[in-house]
Amino acid sequence: MSAPVFPELAGRAFDAVVIGASAGGVEALSEILPALQAGATLATMVVLHIPRERPSLLAEIFAAKCVQPVREAQDKEPVLAGTIYFAAPDYHLLVDASEQGPLLAMSNDEAVNFSRPAIDVLFESAADIYGARLLGVVLTGGNQDGAAGLQAIRAAGGVTVVQDPQQAQAPYMPEQALAAGNIDYVLTLGQIADLLRTLGVQGER
Repeated sequence: MSAPVFPELAGRAFDAVVIGASAGGVEALSEILPALQAGATLATMVVLHIPRERPSLLAEIFAAKCVQPVREAQDKEPVLAGTIYFAAPDYHLLVDASEQGPLLAMSNDEAVNFSRPAIDVLFESAADIYGARLLGVVLTGGNQDGAAGLQAIRAAGGVTVVQDPQQAQAPYMPEQALAAGNIDYVLTLGQIADLLRTLGVQGER
């Protein structure tokens, strides 16, 4: 595996990864999501700002790129390890608790940061459910969505990652995430892919 190595995360277990992106997000996600390995012990949930008025093709696009199953999130669906979920157009994606384990939930509540789905909504709900076993990633984008959500993840004991703004197609979103408070890692897309590849086999070591 190429550098970097993340020795401080060795032996740390994660149940979920949440990722947010906006402008330039398809290209950024195309570089990092294929790094998630088959049989991984964690689930991945993605909010990408997309037009509300037409169906999303994201699940189909990324299913061809990734070894993990990729699907559009459905309301009340159990969160499965080793699966990538994309938020549906015009619905917030959240994580809820149940007796059987975490469930996905969809909401048509008002837009947050002018966005529905909103990154902050997913991140904050996932932080409540997963706590220290959550990794949050903010990628390229043109508004401040995700900045507050990353701070919620950090407050819950999770790990926070921001794409290096100098590399991002739209640097404003990563810059706002960094301005909101301390972040654990500022990484290039290649480094984020390395991190996800490492976490993908975390449960096997």
